[in-house]
Amino acid sequence: MYAKLFKRLIDFVLSVAALILLSPLFFILTVVGAILMRGNPFFVQPRPGKKGKNGEEKIFKLIKFRTMSNLRDDKGVLLPDSARLNRYGKFLRNTSLDELPELINIAAGHLAICGPRPFLVRDCVFMTDEQRRRHNVRPGLTGLAQVNGRNNITWEQKIEYDLQYIDRGITFVGDVKIALQTIAKVFKQSDIVREGTASDIDFGDWLMLEGVIDKETYDAKQAEAKEMLRV
Repeated sequence: MYAKLFKRLIDFVLSVAALILLSPLFFILTVVGAILMRGNPFFVQPRPGKKGKNGEEKIFKLIKFRTMSNLRDDKGVLLPDSARLNRYGKFLRNTSLDELPELINIAAGHLAICGPRPFLVRDCVFMTDEQRRRHNVRPGLTGLAQVNGRNNITWEQKIEYDLQYIDRGITFVGDVKIALQTIAKVFKQSDIVREGTASDIDFGDWLMLEGVIDKETYDAKQAEAKEMLRV
């Protein structure tokens, strides 16, 4: 009953209320971000959402505050993540304030407060049919994987936690526990990035690194991801 009827209503009410209450902070971060990032303070990226009636993931645009600048080298190529992640960007990530605009996604129905965290489209195509069951429900701002290691667990573990969230039954009490654990994680600033990296590694790159797939498969899946984005 909760998952089918009340979860979406609660998400909508809480997200709209949070947007109203946090509007002064939202405005300040928008202005400061525009100055320090020298341009658009928002980062918008296509993500795979809940599957539609055709069994395919609906692509939506995730909204975040930008944490990396657009600095490029002499040839116009973007610099590595570590070079573009400035002090302000690190502050946003450490405090999870970069996620604040996702309240708009929740209000619009793209996201839930709790659910499997939406990965990139190029991550989605590397999943098995079993792993893509995580898209049978609306993705979330936070989820079971985020409170059990976030970026310091393997990709397989993250996806397994997402499937556990679905298979064990989505309940109000379970979502409250995840939300409270997430708040604790934010204050502790733990598991923000995988050790030794400026940002988490893509799923396809992870599979290549682990020797699960070869270069030919990798390239074919990347082409599939580009096709999904064109639809």
